[in-house]
Amino acid sequence: MKNITILGSTGSIGTQALDVVRNNRKEFNVSALTTNTNIDILYDQVLEFNPDIVVITDYDNYKEFKTIIATKDIKTQVLYGEEGLIDAAVYDKADIILSSIVGIAGLKPTFEAVKKGKTIALANKETMVTAGKIITEKAKESNSTIIPVDSEHSAIFQCIGEEREYVSKIILTASGGPFRNKSLQELKNVTISDALKHPNWTMGKKITIDSATLMNKGLEVIEARWLFDIEAESIDVIVHPESIIHSMVEFIDGVILAQLGIPDMRIPIKYSLTFPERTMDYGKRLDISEISKLSFEIPDVKRFPCLKLAYDALKSGDSSCIVLNGANEVAVTSFLQGKIGFTDIYYIVASVLEKHTNVKINSIEDVFEVDYWARKIAYEMFNKR
Repeated sequence: MKNITILGSTGSIGTQALDVVRNNRKEFNVSALTTNTNIDILYDQVLEFNPDIVVITDYDNYKEFKTIIATKDIKTQVLYGEEGLIDAAVYDKADIILSSIVGIAGLKPTFEAVKKGKTIALANKETMVTAGKIITEKAKESNSTIIPVDSEHSAIFQCIGEEREYVSKIILTASGGPFRNKSLQELKNVTISDALKHPNWTMGKKITIDSATLMNKGLEVIEARWLFDIEAESIDVIVHPESIIHSMVEFIDGVILAQLGIPDMRIPIKYSLTFPERTMDYGKRLDISEISKLSFEIPDVKRFPCLKLAYDALKSGDSSCIVLNGANEVAVTSFLQGKIGFTDIYYIVASVLEKHTNVKINSIEDVFEVDYWARKIAYEMFNKR
């Protein structure tokens, strides 16, 4: 039985991971759970999974949760803040750390877990986007294993297997999001509710908006560069509306291997938790006979320019990737709050990148310094619009 810590247990990935645990009680035990403000969900999780530790990063919610469980017969230890997150991430009893906190907030606890030599099931792409070089170097030093959870990177991980030296190209598939066929003019008028209606996947709000702008695919390109030690020129993106092929790998002999499956995040989540083994799953499966077609398109970077921004940032250098991510987090939050339009997301990120001069990143502290600058400039940008 594996003991699991879930960083971000009340979000989309976290709740689906607990669904995997719920259906595989003999395989997994929950050691620690964390949230920012969703203490009602966390309380139910504590009652069901009885973790040793829970962490709440918002102070008011931490105090409220402590008050709630003080009257109950609950022995779970309740910790607070970033220090608590790190304690959960390096908890000795945990065999595997599922990193699913949204945004750069997941970087520091994930880094500490890597330093500790933990096995990381990585669903927080911002960790690799902002600090990929630092994380991968530290993982080699500490013998930490990083297993990707994103469906695309999980697919690549499975296709490569032990043949990394023979890889010539990685092909990331993208659904195209809800606005794949909309014109530039139509994109200027899309609503928040429209943008949150992903055609294939059930995900959190931030990643759903990123999928609608194709920024998510750009972030995945950067993540793939570090996860699989491959240059940007050897990473392609192809739009595949059916979301049946989750990504592909081309080898030096011209052979392409693809991983197929239904669009259900619980599949790559479970694989990351059971690796290197595969265990029986009795959920819905892909029926090849029911597939009428598999179609592919080249992404239109004129209508979805965020994808090109990500490629350009990756080629520019590490600090540009940090700026891209930080400015995008601010822009997406502003859009979800109704403060800017959908197409403004690109213009804010692009404008912040234009103001940035690339600098060398040597430490996690450097990452947060550049991130702070990017967010500050991004807030200034949307206040001017």
